[in-house]
Amino acid sequence: MELLKQINDEVFYLPGVDRSNLKSLWTPSVRWIEVTEEGFTGGTVIPDTYDGSRASLDQLRENILKSGQVGRIIANDFRSSIVSAPLFEKHPETGESLDYQHLSAQLEVLRSKYAVQGVDLHITGIAKIFGDLFEGVKAIVWFFIIALGVTSLLLFLYSRCLKSTFIPLLTSIIAVVWQMGLLATLGYGLDLYSVLVPFLVFAIGVSHGVQIINSISAETARGANALTAARRTFRTLYIPGMVALISDAIGFLTLLVIDIQVIQDLAITASIGVATIILTNLVLLPVLMSFITVSKRSVDHARKSQQQESRVWQVVAKLASPKVMPVSILIALLGFAAGAYKATDLKIGDLDPGAPEFHPDSRYNLDNLFINSHYATSADLFVTYLETQPEGCSRYPVMDAIDRYMWHMENVPGVQSALSLVTVSKQVIKGLNEGSLKWQNLSRNPYVLNNSVGNAAALFNADCSSAPIILFLDDHKAETLERVVQATQAFAAINNTEEFQFVMASGNAGVEAAINEIIAQAQNKMLFWVYAVVSILCLITFRSVKAVLCIIIPLGLTSVLCQALMSYLGIGVKVATLPVIALGVGIGVDYGIYIYSRLESFMRQGMSLEEAYYATLKITGKAVTFTGVTLAIGVGTWIFSPLKFQADMGILLTFMFVWNMVGAIWLLPALARLLLVPRVGGGVLVET
Repeated sequence: MELLKQINDEVFYLPGVDRSNLKSLWTPSVRWIEVTEEGFTGGTVIPDTYDGSRASLDQLRENILKSGQVGRIIANDFRSSIVSAPLFEKHPETGESLDYQHLSAQLEVLRSKYAVQGVDLHITGIAKIFGDLFEGVKAIVWFFIIALGVTSLLLFLYSRCLKSTFIPLLTSIIAVVWQMGLLATLGYGLDLYSVLVPFLVFAIGVSHGVQIINSISAETARGANALTAARRTFRTLYIPGMVALISDAIGFLTLLVIDIQVIQDLAITASIGVATIILTNLVLLPVLMSFITVSKRSVDHARKSQQQESRVWQVVAKLASPKVMPVSILIALLGFAAGAYKATDLKIGDLDPGAPEFHPDSRYNLDNLFINSHYATSADLFVTYLETQPEGCSRYPVMDAIDRYMWHMENVPGVQSALSLVTVSKQVIKGLNEGSLKWQNLSRNPYVLNNSVGNAAALFNADCSSAPIILFLDDHKAETLERVVQATQAFAAINNTEEFQFVMASGNAGVEAAINEIIAQAQNKMLFWVYAVVSILCLITFRSVKAVLCIIIPLGLTSVLCQALMSYLGIGVKVATLPVIALGVGIGVDYGIYIYSRLESFMRQGMSLEEAYYATLKITGKAVTFTGVTLAIGVGTWIFSPLKFQADMGILLTFMFVWNMVGAIWLLPALARLLLVPRVGGGVLVET
């Protein structure tokens, strides 16, 4: 008890704490009350005569049992106690917004201080969530450094030239800097979701830079000087590069159809970043390379690659042969079927208890689990409101409807308990009738009802036209929220009248349920728009529906497999994961555009499909493979993030980038064999 008092006092003086509403065993607001023959009697839970003796401790225990606080601020096993500290939105002394990161750090100091004395502090609440989030975001800097280092090494091994390594990295970093400056100029910033976008911008910039460096090296190997090689590269790649980047940007903008602010901000942030790449990597990079001669080692390597037959690409080119094509198509169909079947189990919302921002074994979620396991109240609140006419919330028909709704919801799996002004009214009426359980019910007498809710002002608004019904849930899993929403809607459909209506919802669980509904409505709409936009741009570029199918079908297979992977790994569709498919499609189309543009150019020269594909692979195959690896590394470091939603995004984006690359190299030539028939005579492409 003395340690609890010390902790209570230290929390009391933390900056931003609403000290008048601090609640613990040591605050005078925690009282006990009982009904005797002489009427009501009560007092503070800590007796005025408390001195730590055995007798005073026994009296304290008796008061606690009378207070109704067991399971609320006293654990069910009497081995722990809660100090509840409401916070101001702004610091009461400075008027500035409360610094959650600083407050979280002070709480950690308290945790360490009392851990030495054998006392475990379990800390939950919005301030701790934000504090831990800020700590997790710090790891992003190291992820960027690691991605930059690994990408630089791979780029040097690919180009065999320090200048060809440095220039694409420089232009990609410039794109990131321009993006940050434009965001600040336009009044945007980086939040916990969009903070990962600079990784994407950097990786996309490097991937397009590789295509340009690869082409410049090839032109130089044919004898062109630096200026001529840069010009030829620009003429060859600016159309497919521009289409790819515009597809990326517009694909990101399709996220604007989702009416969730953080997703819309992410869409704008990513689109601005891709727009900067158009200038830095399609324009600035060739200009810089026109002044710099590629090293002789790099030119020799490019010339050797052109002249030497590649056994690997010869084998891969067989994917375009008539014999291999049916096998590839069959595998793709089986992949579509298996992925679609597994994706039927995909859930919308969080699938794990605790704070969804963190891993299940994180310190915060372990603390949250401790509180949920030892107390009768939950941190997951779903608040339904009953709305009625002014001064109408204490009328019997309204109170009776609230009472029936509470009973209805307390029988829904996943709901621990319910609290409303009816709860207080029943307790007061029982107390006014000698504590008899027979009277623990609503009275039809309006004077009795009005009197019974006099001390429940926190459970209705100023004019008594709205009253919250607070549901304490076991967790905020998708299934739990779905059951609660459906049960509330079913009850409201039967019981809503012109006099009063039940409306949803607030509380953290209520907000999450609303977000899940928006995601469910917008998910298919977003997929439609992103695929429609990318398809239209490809159609404008290649002027062939069958060419569009060759590029889009591999993306569709990857999207289906990604949804199946989410179902397999237990990752729900939520704010963090919904944009992943749009990002994956928007960026993944780059592979198909670069490969198909080269393939078409060789087929128009009169080559057979297999010959054209082999020639394409010799020039573009290595660059496309490097692009896939670069993008995967750029986002793959997120997998190790201490924040679960970032790790989930890293897993899914890495999967999509790698599989989009595989699909472009493996499935695109098979589809070309199925849909397109080259004719040597006249050097044109004939579709059948």
